[in-house]
Amino acid sequence: MSAVFYPAGEPRLRAGYVLAHGAGAGQTSPFIRDFASALAERGINVLTFNFPYMEAKRRGPDRPEILEACVEAAVAKLQELCGPEDRLFIGGKSMGGRIASQLAARADLTANALAGLVLLGYPLHPPGKPDQLRTAHLGRLELPILIFQGTKDVFGTPDELKPWFTGPNATISPIEGGDHSFKVRKANQAEIYTQIQDEICEWMGAISS
Repeated sequence: MSAVFYPAGEPRLRAGYVLAHGAGAGQTSPFIRDFASALAERGINVLTFNFPYMEAKRRGPDRPEILEACVEAAVAKLQELCGPEDRLFIGGKSMGGRIASQLAARADLTANALAGLVLLGYPLHPPGKPDQLRTAHLGRLELPILIFQGTKDVFGTPDELKPWFTGPNATISPIEGGDHSFKVRKANQAEIYTQIQDEICEWMGAISS
């Protein structure tokens, strides 16, 4: 798997973030590059990578255990690249965020060392199939979670997510009128992304300080 490191600008926030891509587009997609660059400019070390199926240009995602192993390897690499005082966060867009949450739900040292999850559009269920929930691991999550979810996301709305992401450590930030990539009709998309990126930095900074 290939990876790209986006070093933190000044002032640094003492935070590192593994940003995993979604099922349909890899780490060079405009969405991933935009978020990785913007967060790095705001003082966060960011690592992106390609899952093996994306690297090999195959259509279907790898098995869950392979996907989780890739996120775990990315965490280990980011630990090498970050300073010892940096807190590590994981997450990503859609499927990438779901796989990161599965890793974070594991009761091992890697998961316990994580500072939090940042999920950019959680795929609660396939479009049009609200009975096929991807929730089996969510009850085991104990670390802080920040989720951005469009109110018109066909993979699950913020209201659909609320019963599954509960407790004081979980924050769901709705994107009004947004789809699965936070696109809003007749809106300034750059402004929406900027608001999300600012909120991520404020949240990570509060945990890392």
